[in-house]
Amino acid sequence: MNEPWLIAGLGNPGEGYARTRHNAGAMVVEALCRRMDVRLKKVRLVSVFAAEARHEGTPLLLVTPATFMNECGPPIASFTRKRHVPVERVIACHDDIDLAFGAVRIKRGGSTAGHHGLDSMVQAFHSSDFYRVRLGVGRPSGRWENVDFLLEPFAKRELEDVAVMVEQGAEASLSLVTKGLSVTQSLYTRGPGIRER
Repeated sequence: MNEPWLIAGLGNPGEGYARTRHNAGAMVVEALCRRMDVRLKKVRLVSVFAAEARHEGTPLLLVTPATFMNECGPPIASFTRKRHVPVERVIACHDDIDLAFGAVRIKRGGSTAGHHGLDSMVQAFHSSDFYRVRLGVGRPSGRWENVDFLLEPFAKRELEDVAVMVEQGAEASLSLVTKGLSVTQSLYTRGPGIRER
C-alpha cells in the first residue's frame, strides 16, 4: 500500500503544445493534479515536472516531461529510478491515432505502434512492461500528415469530448493503481468515450 506508483503524461513542453492531440497524455496528468490539488514543479537536475499525491493511501508521483516527446524516456526513467519505482508500477498516458476519437483503452506491455514517446520509454527502461492508458485522437484525413495532425490543437467542436476522454483517462489511471489491470480493462472496452458501468 505504501509503495509509490508513477503516472507519466506524455507530451511536449510549453504552452504552444498544451492543447494539441499529441499532449492528450499530459492533459490527463494535469487533470489528476487539479483533482488532487497539487502542482507540477520542475525537478532539479532531471528534465521532468513532478507532483506528489496520494490515492486511497497509495503514494502517487505525477509526471510530465520537460523534453520533447521523442526524448521523454531517459528523464522519466531517471526520475523513476531515483524514486525507487519499478517499471511494473509505471503508467504512461498517451495519444493514440489507432483508436477512434474519444476512446480510452488500457494495456500493459506490447508494441509501441511507432509512438515516439513510448519508443523512448521502452529504450530508457530497457523494458516495455509498463501500463499504458491509450487516448484515442483518431486518424488524420488525407490532407494531413500524422505529425502535423498530432501537433494541431483539438478543434473547438471536439473540446467537450476531449474533456470527457481526459477525465476517463484520469479515472483509468487511478483504477490501475487500486483495482489492477483486468478490472480496469473491463471498464474501458466499449465505444469512443463510453465507460462501461
